[in-house]
Amino acid sequence: MISLLLLVNILTCGLDDAADWSQWRGANGNGTAASTANPAVSWSATENIAWVADLPGKGSATPIVIGNQVIVLSAEATDKPAEKIAAKRADSKTEPPNVYYRFWVTSIDRTNGKTLWQKLATEQVPQEGTHPTHTYAAGSPVSDGQTIYASFGSRGIFAYSLSGDLVWQKNLGEMNTRFGWGEAVTPALAGDLLIVNWDQEENSFIVALDKKTGEERWRKDRPGEATSWNTPLITTVGDRTVAVVNGSGKARAYDCSNGNVLWECGGQTINAIPSAVRFEDMVVLMSGYKGAAAYAIPLAATGDVSGTKQIRWSHQEGTPYVPSPAVSGHRLYFTGGNSDILTVLDLKNGKPIAQKQRLGIGNTYASPLVAGGRVYFVGREGTMVVIKDDDSCEVLSKNTIADTFDASPVACDNQLFLRSWSKLYCVQQQ
Repeated sequence: MISLLLLVNILTCGLDDAADWSQWRGANGNGTAASTANPAVSWSATENIAWVADLPGKGSATPIVIGNQVIVLSAEATDKPAEKIAAKRADSKTEPPNVYYRFWVTSIDRTNGKTLWQKLATEQVPQEGTHPTHTYAAGSPVSDGQTIYASFGSRGIFAYSLSGDLVWQKNLGEMNTRFGWGEAVTPALAGDLLIVNWDQEENSFIVALDKKTGEERWRKDRPGEATSWNTPLITTVGDRTVAVVNGSGKARAYDCSNGNVLWECGGQTINAIPSAVRFEDMVVLMSGYKGAAAYAIPLAATGDVSGTKQIRWSHQEGTPYVPSPAVSGHRLYFTGGNSDILTVLDLKNGKPIAQKQRLGIGNTYASPLVAGGRVYFVGREGTMVVIKDDDSCEVLSKNTIADTFDASPVACDNQLFLRSWSKLYCVQQQ
């Protein structure tokens, strides 16, 4: 039974709902925090740390913030042995584990870092291994403010109430990824639908689930698509809700009401991971593994726009591999490959504002955050840089916490949340 303290935290926490970070790239899907966000500029392992919460197991999923709750996903290896499973694909470079894993959904009180509730979604043996820099909890949760949707990919999708009660769960089958490098299935909400992109080495598809029941509303094959680890951008065109989905074969825009393809665009690199971002009446799609590609496409485009004049502009240098870009005003911020080489483009014409600027944070998987007139970049080994959110890109601070960070930073009000593989840090001016 829900405790009185938890009920008070949920219903009367006094925090502005507009400041919530309800999905992995924020309310607008572009890495920009609410206008009320004003996080600290400098911190260290001992400076401006309000609290640190230990998490069970490991994870690289970006947390979300709903009211007083920070929701974090993780996967914990147990000592419970399992029968050895052979890799399902001949090209696999990883071995499935021989122990059971526990897959956790944890709610943390953002005021003090204490656990409000923690739910064991499932205990299973993953059918694949993971890349050494990957975890079994890489897909981020999403919420409509009433229900939390947590995806562990092949292990299932789970819907919880804000008090941690299981509402429904859904199994979409087992995913087979390139080289057995692992999964990162992050759902996206579109009205009363939960859109799930399921790109794998064979039989890729996109599916819409009823957010209240988990039942399928529609499912569409994604021909020519292999493993991509990308997340749909949900946006609107007139009175139509659209899911824009990246892809190594073709990026596509789907009508969320029925799954029909509205337009498509080829030319991305393989392993097309970055999510699309919107600027005015267009979207920008990027990829950066063994090549570089960025295309600005009108949302009202039709048909196959590959190589046509429907494309507003393109950019073929320094685009990201794992991180997604961030948008602030007319500026598009991104780093090249998984490096710390910053490029800033003018979204109106695709021309560089800044280019080949080294940030000094080493390799990065985390996507940049825009908050409080600043842009935050997080390196994998815990070095983080804050720059001015203007055309100067002036470096304001360099900060270090010795830990492994792959999740993207999140800002709500005066708090900055940094999720490492095993901890959640709350940075707050002291």
